[in-house]
Order: sequence, then C-alpha cells, then structure tokens
Amino acid sequence: MSFDTTSLFIAHRRSLVDYATGIVGSRAQAEDLVQEAWLRFDEVARQRLLGEPLAYLYRIVRNLAVDGRRRGTREDKVFARIDLDVAAAATRDGPSTPEAVALYRDELRLLDEALAELPERTRIAFEMHRFGGCKLREIAAFLGISLPLAQVLVTDALQHCKHRLGWP
Repeated sequence: MSFDTTSLFIAHRRSLVDYATGIVGSRAQAEDLVQEAWLRFDEVARQRLLGEPLAYLYRIVRNLAVDGRRRGTREDKVFARIDLDVAAAATRDGPSTPEAVALYRDELRLLDEALAELPERTRIAFEMHRFGGCKLREIAAFLGISLPLAQVLVTDALQHCKHRLGWP
C-alpha cells in the first residue's frame, strides 16, 4: 500500500461528514455513515492499490448517503401510512366498540404471526425500532451489524408485515 489510509481518513473526516450531512440532512446520521464508509474503504485499500483513494472514499460516502436517504424516505412514507391508518380507525370506529376491538385483535394476531415468520435478527431489529423506539445506530450496535444493514432489516420486516396484513 503506497499511502496511509488512517492518515487520509483523519485529514478528511470533517469534510466527509460535511459532505454526507448535505446529502442525508442529519449530522448524526452522517457521522455513522462516514464511519461505515471508512470501514469499507479500509477493507478495499488492504486488498488492492487505489489510484485515487480520496476520490474513492468520497464515492463510498456518496453512495451510502444516497442509498440511506432513499431507504429513509421510503420507510418514512410507510410508517406515516401505518400511523394514519391506526389513527383513522380509532377515530372512525371509536376506541371501545366491540367491532373495533375485534378488528384490532385480528390485526394484532396477523402481526404476531408475521413477526414469527421473520428471521430472528430481522424480527429483533424491527421490534427494537418500532416497539422499543431504538435508533438504527443502537440496533446496529446491539446486533453487531452495519447501520445500512440495520435499516434494511427494519424496512424488510415492515414490508413483510404490511404484506401479511394486506396493506398496500
């Protein structure tokens, strides 16, 4: 290797975080993203010689940021839809009618079955996020996975549950 990856990263870390923040809109998320980019960059740099290492590092940051923003937007839309559906059902039927109770019991049973069908790691990630209020960063640390993978697991679980409940 003809350059020191650690020195390169340290020298440009702040500008990488600023760059990622401009894409994802959150400095905290950008910090996590740049850390993930560094891990990927370092792994590749150990395996082969990089012609323009700084440009390659920026490209990794950009790709992770754009992918994360897309997933976040899609996930926000799905969560908003779920919240609206629950709120509409509660105001439309009233919270204590026998019909509403039966409907919620059926949906809860279907949700429980859907969660049981998920792989353990996916189920844990979803439950931590939706029921425990954990941030993706906390889920990733708990499961020992990357931040993007934590987001994929939560999104996959959500899509599976929506499908099983018959939601669009």
